[in-house]
Formats: sequence, structure tokens, C-alpha cells
Amino acid sequence: MAKRALISVSDKTGVIDFAKELDNLGYEIISTGGTAKAIADAGIKVINVSDITGFPECLDGRVKTLHPKIHAGILAMRSNPEHMNQIKELDVETIDVVAINLYPFKQTILKGDVELEDAIENIDIGGPTMIRAAAKNYQDVAVIVDPADYAVVINELKESKEVSPKTKFKLAYKVFEHTSHYDTLIAKYLREQIGEELFPQNLSLTFEKVQDMRYGENPHQQAVFYKEVGHNIGCLTSAKQLHGKELSYNNINDTNGALDLLKEFDEPTVVAVKHANPCGVGSAENIYDAYIKAYEADPVSIYGGIVAANREIDAKTAEEINKIFVEIVIAPAYSEEAVKILTQKKNIRVLELKDISAKLPKGTFDMKKVAGGLLVQEINNELLNMDDLKYITEKKPTEQEMKDLIFAWKVVKHTKSNGIALAKDNMSVGIGPGQTNRITAANLAINYAGDKVKGSVMASDAYFPFPDCVEAAAAAGITAIIQPGGSINDQKSIDACNKYGIAMVFTGMRHFKH
Repeated sequence: MAKRALISVSDKTGVIDFAKELDNLGYEIISTGGTAKAIADAGIKVINVSDITGFPECLDGRVKTLHPKIHAGILAMRSNPEHMNQIKELDVETIDVVAINLYPFKQTILKGDVELEDAIENIDIGGPTMIRAAAKNYQDVAVIVDPADYAVVINELKESKEVSPKTKFKLAYKVFEHTSHYDTLIAKYLREQIGEELFPQNLSLTFEKVQDMRYGENPHQQAVFYKEVGHNIGCLTSAKQLHGKELSYNNINDTNGALDLLKEFDEPTVVAVKHANPCGVGSAENIYDAYIKAYEADPVSIYGGIVAANREIDAKTAEEINKIFVEIVIAPAYSEEAVKILTQKKNIRVLELKDISAKLPKGTFDMKKVAGGLLVQEINNELLNMDDLKYITEKKPTEQEMKDLIFAWKVVKHTKSNGIALAKDNMSVGIGPGQTNRITAANLAINYAGDKVKGSVMASDAYFPFPDCVEAAAAAGITAIIQPGGSINDQKSIDACNKYGIAMVFTGMRHFKH
């Protein structure tokens, strides 16, 4: 009895060569629709599925392979005498190779303007059923969902006339990985159409590999970079690398932090980040002046850091950037001359992200893996509500102080807690990130600011539990403070501000970042 292969693919990459090799090895080819036509047009003998089932394709092709003569041929266990006797009585022939890839659901929904009806029509039914059946019976059936595996199967058939059990098992695993990914995309798409259930009872997530990394956070840790499937506008996964070696784990983490902060600003702005914390932020009328501010905010910490800009990098700005070593520059565009200048340095990574200022949509998940579980929340895409601000001290902030307070509030939102940010004239002057108490964060920010601290304003990501931060601010010459409020000791901080002539504003919204 001749061996049989069932081939039915949406992605026809390499399928004709695969069918030719199987034909040369004496396999009978079974196929359907467009795949059958492509194989026949290549001069390869092909048997149509309907000739085996005795039942025509129907319902616009929705029903083709859902038939016992197909599924019994796939699922019959060759080592089970009862199975083999039954299929003989039923005039069913075994199928030894199944090569199927599914309707292009992902490609359909990524068109952007796809209608629900079109998306539904691209949900494959027969394909998943057949490949799952073949994977279940992997001892007897080689099942292929990835065209890259055609050569593996052919080589083993040529060498030993059989596909090895090890290879069959691996191919079976790839099937369930493939169908899991496929079904998760469908569930995610349909959930988005409902628009109500942000956090479903059972959360399935799926990602696609972007690259293997040399190592993770440290050299002894292995790591991989995955991306979400979808329209990742304004995300690092959509960036184009123009120059430099591949991004490392820490590069990606730090750059993502820079992008998060950069999206808070509409005016020309440069953000410098080191170890996932901002170290310098500057806004100005042009990107060159914005970069100078970001650099001067902390000329020590920016070294070896990430520079993110929300306007095109011109030659003048590129010359300034090249005066120090930075790991990465990311911007929406570069002038031709700027690219020439930046790429003179071998170790700098130059990234282009056209929609760098695009905000992430509401409902985007922020996730943190913990041992044995996953924490999931909405991204923090709010800053403050101007109508909720409370001016609770005798001294009210001036117009310029208010601008600086909002600027500092944007910076501290993206600083690890406990976080303090100082700002003056659209420029961060001192940042104290990730401390176990707030006064240490405040003193650290004041230390970083040096002479620039006088006349600056302070932002705190959470309330002051004690008046010590106000006292430190007064001693440093800070003129205004913005914080969420809500401590049982609020009045002590208010009294301290009134004593030292400092304006303080409550936002009613905190920005913990852990």
C-alpha cells in the first residue's frame, strides 16, 4: 500500500518542492482547493479530498476534510489491530504525512480596517482539527505546520524511509503551540470586539519571538525578546534599527522606559534614561536645545545611557550626542547628515521609530511576572486632572512654577518609587529614584541638582508621611511642591510649607512605579 500525504496550505512557501519530493518517494498526494490546483499545475499527480470522501466540498468550502475517511486515516493507530481491522472494513486508507497551515487570521485582522465578517471567515475549522488529530497520533503521523520543517521530513524520509519518533514528537509539540497561538489571537480579537471584559476569567496571552538575546539582565541569564501580535504603533517592537549591534535585554528595558516618559510630552523633548530611570529630561522650542537641557540635567549619569527624542535629530544635535558615549539614540527621524555623524561611532545603536509619540490605547496591559502567577493591570496612561488640583498652602504657585510642577510631575511618574523629581525651566535638575524612604529620595535629588536646585520645584510620586521633605526643600531653596496628598500628616507638611513660604499643590492621584 502506498504511503499517503495530505497537503492543504494557505502559505504555499516551499509546498511545490515538498510535494515533488514526496511524489518521488512514492507518496500519494491528497489535497484540496487552491493547494490541489497548485500541485497539479506543477505536473504532480494529486488526489482531491472529495474523491476520497465521496462527498463534495460545500458551504463555500467550509466543509472539505471534516469526514471519517480523512480523520480515521489520520487517527488510526497502526499498532492497534482493532483500529487497523476497522479501517479496513470501512475502506479507509491511512494518511502518514499531514502538511497544513491555517487560514491567515492574523494577517486578516492586522489589515486595520477589517470587517468582523471577514475576520470570522478567516477562522479555520478543518485545519486545526486535522493537525490536532495528526499530532495526537504522532507515533504514526508526521505533521507539519511550519514550511521550515519540510526539509527535515524529506531528509529523514530519504535517509531511512521513516520520520524518526523524536522528530514526530517535536512536530506534534509545534502543532499545539501553533493552534494555541491561533486560538488566543481569535479570542483576543473577539474580546476586543465586545469591548467590555478587560480582565477575562481565563487570560491567555500570545507573543511572537523577535530575537534570541546574547544574555539577560546578567550574563549568566538566558533571555529572548518577544512582541505582542497587533498594531504596535509607537512601541519599541516597531522600531527600525539603522546602525549598531543588536539590542540587549537591558537596552530594551531601558529604552522602553524612555519611550514611556517621552510620550508625556507634546513639545520638542529629549529624555535620557539610565537603568530604567530618567536621569535627564529637557523640553525646548527645538530638539537641539532640548538635548542640551537633558544633558546638562545630569552630565554624569547620561554617559552610557539611552537618549530618546520626539523630533527629528539634525546634524547639530547629532554632533552634540557624539561628544559622549550613549548606548542608544531613538527618534522619529534623522537627517541624512545626522545619520552619517552618529554612525561614525561603532558601538552606538541608532533606532528610528516614526510614531514615537503615539499613545498606547486604553486597555493595554501592564504585566509583572511573580513566582507562580502574573500581575496584570491597565497601563498608567493618566497624568492628573487639572480640575482636581488643590492649592492648599497660603502661597499659590506662579504661572511659571505651575508649568515646572507639571513638568516635574511627568518626570516623577516614570521614576521608580520612592521617587522625587526636581525641575526648573522645562528641565529636570535632580532626580531621586527607587529609595526605601522618601526623604532619602529627596536628598538624593537635591544632591544631583547641585547649584541648579535653587528656584526649582519638587514632585513626589506619593504623599509626604512627614514634613521632613518640605524642610529639606526649604533648606535647598525649592519654591513649590506637587504631591498627591492623602496622608494623615498632610497638615504638618502644609504647616511647614506655610512656615517657609513654599507653594504646595495636591493632585489627588499618585504614581507608584515598582
